Amino acid sequence: MARHLITSALPYINGIKHLGNMVGSMLPADVYARFLRQTGREALYICATDEHGTPAELAAKEAGLPVDTFCAQQHDAQKAIYDGFGLSFDYFGRSSSPENREITQHFARQLQKNGFIEERAIRQVYSLADGRFLPDRYIVGTCPHCGYDKARGDQCENCTRVLDPTDLIDARSAISGSSDLEVRETKHLFLLQSKLQGEVEAWIDEHGKDWPVLASSIARKWLTEGLNDRAITRDLDWGVPVPADTWPELAAEGKVFYVWFDAPVEYIGATKEWADQDPANRDWKSWWYEAEDVRYTQFMAKDNVPFHTVMFPATELGTREPWKTVDYVKAFNWLTYYGGKFSTSQKRGIFTDAALEVLPADYWRYFLIANAPESDDSSFTWEHFAATVNKDLADTLGNFVNRVLSFSRKRFGDEVPAGLEEGEAEAQLGHQIAELLAEYERHMEELQFRKAAQALRALWSAGNSYLETKAPWLEIKTNPEGAALTLRTAMNLIHLYAIVSEPFIPASAAAMRSAFQLEADNATWVTQDEARSLTFVPAGTPFTVPPVLFAKITEDDLAAYRERFGGGEETAV
Repeated sequence: MARHLITSALPYINGIKHLGNMVGSMLPADVYARFLRQTGREALYICATDEHGTPAELAAKEAGLPVDTFCAQQHDAQKAIYDGFGLSFDYFGRSSSPENREITQHFARQLQKNGFIEERAIRQVYSLADGRFLPDRYIVGTCPHCGYDKARGDQCENCTRVLDPTDLIDARSAISGSSDLEVRETKHLFLLQSKLQGEVEAWIDEHGKDWPVLASSIARKWLTEGLNDRAITRDLDWGVPVPADTWPELAAEGKVFYVWFDAPVEYIGATKEWADQDPANRDWKSWWYEAEDVRYTQFMAKDNVPFHTVMFPATELGTREPWKTVDYVKAFNWLTYYGGKFSTSQKRGIFTDAALEVLPADYWRYFLIANAPESDDSSFTWEHFAATVNKDLADTLGNFVNRVLSFSRKRFGDEVPAGLEEGEAEAQLGHQIAELLAEYERHMEELQFRKAAQALRALWSAGNSYLETKAPWLEIKTNPEGAALTLRTAMNLIHLYAIVSEPFIPASAAAMRSAFQLEADNATWVTQDEARSLTFVPAGTPFTVPPVLFAKITEDDLAAYRERFGGGEETAV
């Protein structure tokens, strides 16, 4: 049986992430990891903060903090939010770790040894006031295309045109504001991707044939356009330093590796960080080096696909060492906010910290996965969110749990009632539940999250249909033993729901399981035969009625949310 390695695209360090970041990588990875663990597979879910690059230095400068202090604080702030969302990382590391520095430098040395790194002279903007070369993002000015006066030297955020620093009007340093700039010659390291194109194409032909179209089409588009040699060093104070034993001149100049060179290596680095916490029992290399028994799945939004399907595989292949490459790339489109982009820099949309202030994590987890932007972009609106929460979570699941347990306690006391043996209605229900469970499992195995959510919703609905057909509130008047059977069956459904809903809504699933005083709080997956028999909770088991699982979102709530976060035409861009 394969071991499963799971990574989600590293969240960048410069600020709290929005819901689009959450549903585009970390949350679906968590749902999948939870499902694998419940079904008895060995899974290792690794993530980390991506801490290097120009934006980190600029954000630290704006915060008035040393960059290392800023990154440490932001890492802890992000980790607290991901804990709040119930993300079950095995380890959440930092790309600034010693482990990542060590492995990144090793990769660079191997690429150099094999002839895939070349030192080249280029012309770059130099700030006389700052006494340093400026990376593209350290240069700001007016966009020549749209007139936006805060355009960066690599791209205008307003009109999205790609720029060179020399394109900017009234260019100035983002550090000092000085316009005393000149172009000078300097040296950088280039990854010779052009020499690796054939190998990357062959690798994608072998590994990418089963990827979602979104991932494979983006990768092939880059290959069709041709892989260009790419500069992999920058003039920054913060980053993985170029090793002095291999490039003494560049190391003396303070060159560091480009963030997109070291960030994917942090998947390996974070695994080593995890192993270094318990080296006697954890072997990081067994997951990454000569790891034939490992199935590696990556989760990311579509903008990250080229780096993960082209640049990082080229890096791994160029080392000529047996590093584990990705087997399956699960890519997502955008989640929009009323049709407009979520934007970290422009504070547009709902950010993860604010989401947890408004409602518990399970409301967000379920909605986001049930509406995951898999085949195309999907739009968040408060109206859609409220309708989903109220119909699926409050009415279909939460109300079922509450009315079954409350009615049974009122009529039969605080233990699961015995009643009659299972009849035809229960046999039909068991068959239906087993079929729906098989459908749910199939979609989860195939990483089809929206379809999996539909199957989970159908499981919940089956219980409601059974309850409406049997109507124990009427049945009890003429057939108390039959009503007891109905309620006992419904309680077994609640326990089944608690298990199979765990990947989507873990906190609510735990509350459902804790309603029954069983010997162990066991969330192990159920077989289809167990689902068909519905005998998880025997008669006589003590139970309690948990608090309301999901409160309905009212019109007053909606009005307050729209006022706080915006909603409607004015947010579209």
